[in-house]
Amino acid sequence: MKSAITYLPLGMTMGDAYGIGPEIICKLFAKGLPHKTVVYGDTNVLKHTANNLGLDNKVSIVEITNPEQCTDDKNIIPVINVGPSAPSAKALGTPNATVGLAAYNYLCKAIDHASNSMLRALVTAPINKHAFNLAGITQPGHTEILAQRTNTPHVAMMLANNELRVILATIHVALAEVPALITKELQIKTIELAHKACQMAGIKKPRIAVAGLNPHAGEQGQFGLEEINIIKPAIEFCKSKGINVTGPWSGDTVFMRARQKEFDIVVAQYHDQGLIPVKYMGLDTGVNVTVGLPFIRTSVDHGTAYDIVGQGIADETSLLHAAKLALEMTSGL
Repeated sequence: MKSAITYLPLGMTMGDAYGIGPEIICKLFAKGLPHKTVVYGDTNVLKHTANNLGLDNKVSIVEITNPEQCTDDKNIIPVINVGPSAPSAKALGTPNATVGLAAYNYLCKAIDHASNSMLRALVTAPINKHAFNLAGITQPGHTEILAQRTNTPHVAMMLANNELRVILATIHVALAEVPALITKELQIKTIELAHKACQMAGIKKPRIAVAGLNPHAGEQGQFGLEEINIIKPAIEFCKSKGINVTGPWSGDTVFMRARQKEFDIVVAQYHDQGLIPVKYMGLDTGVNVTVGLPFIRTSVDHGTAYDIVGQGIADETSLLHAAKLALEMTSGL
């Protein structure tokens, strides 16, 4: 028997109106989504986009006021219109303060609805950090906004595709700041969230690998002491709690080993260490998951792609994968 949450609609934010978010959303709805979905965005932008793509005969943009009004009609894109309205589309593909503020407001409205159990899960299209800065928004990305608005003390970013799962200990910080942030507490929390994320994906006994911070995982202290003094003790603590975790492993081989099915997920110590292996395998299948929130949030594994906006060539595959993973991770709730 299905739980009440599975009958709720997915929430999907439009992202940056001057990026490819509106295009991939219109294309995705035109092909058909596996579950009813409500978009948080700008009805005029979506109507203009659908028209430019020649999808007027396949989808109809309809404004609604709350998720309860979302229907199963495959020909309708239900939109909760959130201001401010995007300016004229003459400047597509460039960061804009009004557009940045609007994207932030779409996200906040969707977060509030998800937090109040009005959505099954939340799927987000890409935002532009420069546009956010122009609008005076100080948070560096989706993950930080989600954590702050839900009052969640610790969340982690996980990137996943068909072959690899990676969760990050630190996210959007300068590389020079990373070593000071690597604490035993952070390692334990990230390992615990990795365990939780895998279980939500249907893996009952996850095999977790932890990457070292330094080359060759420090080489017994020759290249740094973080592995000996911080990371290894955290791993041992989590083992004592029944979590199947090993490491620290050298960052230059652990992702290959995970891809070969030796591990179910890798804990990476910093942004590029973890994201390069996933993104190198292709942006079309990658999905970004925020782990630790009171609801499921997934996202595309790419940016606003300003360079191709308006050309009709944006690929909606990652958004489809994000929606499917959100449904998969909530199917057992």
